[in-house]
Amino acid sequence: QVQLVESGGGSVQAGGSLRLSCAASGYTGSTYCLAWFRQAPEKERERVAGFDIFSSTSYADSVKGRFTISQDNAKNTLYLQMTSLKPEDTAMYYCAAGPRRISGGCYLDISRYNYWGQGTQVTVSS
Repeated sequence: QVQLVESGGGSVQAGGSLRLSCAASGYTGSTYCLAWFRQAPEKERERVAGFDIFSSTSYADSVKGRFTISQDNAKNTLYLQMTSLKPEDTAMYYCAAGPRRISGGCYLDISRYNYWGQGTQVTVSS
């Protein structure tokens, strides 16, 4: 059973930084792809950062240049470094896992991610 535990959320002022972590367990190797999603109140959950079909990093346009995703395979941990935070980044941030594409790489579609962490809240004040 895949388990994901996020940490690192908090409250910061606009322009500040946070680093989210997601500890993954319950699987070995690169069976699953990991990605970050977020959901603000009364908004749909959206993909923030992950890896694409070429296993390259990919980002939502709204966070490009400000957020950096990375993965430590030895620790089975996913990170999201967030800088220059804006009030519109306020949301619950989720780590999710989904099966890797048979032909390699990761899916971008949220529907392909079937394991979710409990989320960590990020609040950015102006």
